[in-house]
Amino acid sequence: MDLKSKYASWLVASDIDGTLNNKKRKLPERNLRAITDFVSRGGHFTLASSRNPESMFRHYSKLPIHTPAVVTNGAGIYDFTKGDYIYYSPISEKGMENIIKVRKRFPTLDAMVFTKDNIYISGAGLWSVIYVIVDRLTHRFVFDIEKVPKGEWGKVIVNGPPWRVSEAKKKLKALPDNGCDVVVTSPFSIEIMPEKVNKGSAVLKLAEIMGIDREKTAGIGDYYNDLDMLKSVSVPACCGQAPSKLKSLAEFVACHCNKGAVADFLEYLENNKF
Repeated sequence: MDLKSKYASWLVASDIDGTLNNKKRKLPERNLRAITDFVSRGGHFTLASSRNPESMFRHYSKLPIHTPAVVTNGAGIYDFTKGDYIYYSPISEKGMENIIKVRKRFPTLDAMVFTKDNIYISGAGLWSVIYVIVDRLTHRFVFDIEKVPKGEWGKVIVNGPPWRVSEAKKKLKALPDNGCDVVVTSPFSIEIMPEKVNKGSAVLKLAEIMGIDREKTAGIGDYYNDLDMLKSVSVPACCGQAPSKLKSLAEFVACHCNKGAVADFLEYLENNKF
């Protein structure tokens, strides 16, 4: 197998915030150079993020890549070259019912429902409005979560004071057959996902679609919502500032994201796997 074929047999996925980008949400030039070189040699590089396609586009478009991306924390795989999903796995009806039940139990919390095409903010919006304003995302306010159209709920973010968010998480997890999984994304928020759907399952699904063996998959992240990706890919990596739990799972620990962690990881792969 020639060198280009070896590169082409690999799929590398990266988280965005705190991994691809530095803490100021800027793309380090070192990462851009490394990704450009990796792709020019035939490698497949993509992004795996909790962001929806609208939010991800400005980050994806800065890179010299064409591989579909994992969006909405794994609920979807989006092909930016075609402007459409190639895979989508929504929350079940049972999961939606339980999310509504918990949302009503904690009315002071915000709930952001991400569907294929829209973001619906349920509640006062005090905690969620910053999220959509910073990323300039299209959204709709729906005070009663039951008014959000059913079906195609990719994920739900619950925002609010840490102690109330923690209570909501415990309540949802305690429900029998709750039909969804809960991921802690910050002290102020949790993400509720379809059952057994996450960045890791979506990266492997993308590899399957592309005809790439799991043994040739790699991923890098920096926080707890990247855990499933690190557990799923063949070569897991994390940034230097990642929590110790991620470091214990990683085959390679890169530098801090501010110094070009993705470049570190691509260099490791090229020196040890090709």
